[in-house]
Amino acid sequence: MTRKALVVGAGIGGLTAAAALIKQGIEVTVLEQAPQLGEVGAGLQVSPNAVKVLRGLGLESGLKEIACTPDAFCGYEWDSGEELYRTPLAGTHERLYGAGYYQAHRADLHRLLASAVPADSVRLGTRITAAAQDEAGASVTLESGEVLQADVVIGADGIKSVVREAIGAAQPTTYTGMTAFRGLIPAKAIPPGMIDRVAANWQGPHGHVIHYYLRAYQLVNVVAVMELDSWTAESWSLAVSSDEMLALFEGWHPTIQHLLRSIEQPFRWGLYGREATHDWGRGRLTLLGDAVHPMVPFLAQGAAMAMEDGYVLAGVLGRHLDDPVAGLRAYENARRDRANAVQQGSLERAQTVHEPDPVKRAERNRAYAELNRKDPEKTMHRAEWIFSYDPDAAIAAA
Repeated sequence: MTRKALVVGAGIGGLTAAAALIKQGIEVTVLEQAPQLGEVGAGLQVSPNAVKVLRGLGLESGLKEIACTPDAFCGYEWDSGEELYRTPLAGTHERLYGAGYYQAHRADLHRLLASAVPADSVRLGTRITAAAQDEAGASVTLESGEVLQADVVIGADGIKSVVREAIGAAQPTTYTGMTAFRGLIPAKAIPPGMIDRVAANWQGPHGHVIHYYLRAYQLVNVVAVMELDSWTAESWSLAVSSDEMLALFEGWHPTIQHLLRSIEQPFRWGLYGREATHDWGRGRLTLLGDAVHPMVPFLAQGAAMAMEDGYVLAGVLGRHLDDPVAGLRAYENARRDRANAVQQGSLERAQTVHEPDPVKRAERNRAYAELNRKDPEKTMHRAEWIFSYDPDAAIAAA
């Protein structure tokens, strides 16, 4: 009988798994190395598939209180500012995919998920050094030397996962050739009418810039990605000067110049990944989120996939309480193909968005315009199959 689970990592995926496991009646301890709960980063997009997870956890109304709904997805030409497409969002996604589309501050979503996990179920300042298992159960060893026992161990500990090493799937990460810059801007710092209340994607040679509103339209989140040959910093993320960032986007539209210049303290981080794998777990150990399928952000699905993983894992494990090993394998089988496909699709989308050849960009833009004319509600990044996902149906099928 599965009675206890250890979740390593209290990020969005780990907290989703913990909240969902608690709903299944499974005792959970979340181990987080940070001294306090929190999330780095700024904004994220909560697509309908992720909203359905929050609905299953009873948190959908809480999401609506903290998030913004953009009017549309919009694409723009990097230098001229020409609108390439406009896909309406407000009111359409509930009808098309069964849930809305939102944009939220990462820290706000993290707090919402944390509200569904009792504080005494989370151990902060707790770093694990190893995970192990035998026929009777699974365990983790802490930096202090303490050993914690459970029926299963779930690695939600990110791209540098210790649990991943324990299952023997520790192939190194690689730099994708892309570096991202991010920052928040007070909406009042942007001239009226300069940007719409949309999820905007400015697409240029070797790079792109997205921006959208957060927190009752009081903040604007900006993420700018540029292809760069190398990433040599030891940190995944570090502060960078505005001048260094602006130099990389020289020649881009004045709107982009204004937005980037308005970020008081930009940060940059190298985008890392690893090849899709079928090796998600072994025995009583399993993985979710970035620990198994780190993604570049071109489909805005990194957090959503981690949330789907955590929710489906808990639901499937709840149906296999007498055989947790079978439950974990059923979870992995239910999730592997979908998550790997989204991971690959994100990489392929990068090639489309960053097209360097002006002739091919013109062809791409004509295709955008034609598709937008024929079916204005169709997403230009072909995400319908992603948004339509039903996590409860996936649990039932597993």
